[in-house]
Amino acid sequence: MTDRAVPRLLLSRREAAQALGMSLRHFQRHVQPKVRCVYSGQLRLYPLKDLERWAEEHACPEGEAA
Repeated sequence: MTDRAVPRLLLSRREAAQALGMSLRHFQRHVQPKVRCVYSGQLRLYPLKDLERWAEEHACPEGEAA
């Protein structure tokens, strides 16, 4: 049997913030309210696809620097 990494579909708040390159506080204030979450008991998880969608929607148009 080989040991293969299983792709992650859901991330914790801290992992989601890290994946987007921002602090947890910034994620909680500016991103968390705009993405769906999955509840499992008290655990709150964020779909990777929703985080990618948020980043695409908030990216500067090509040729425009922020």
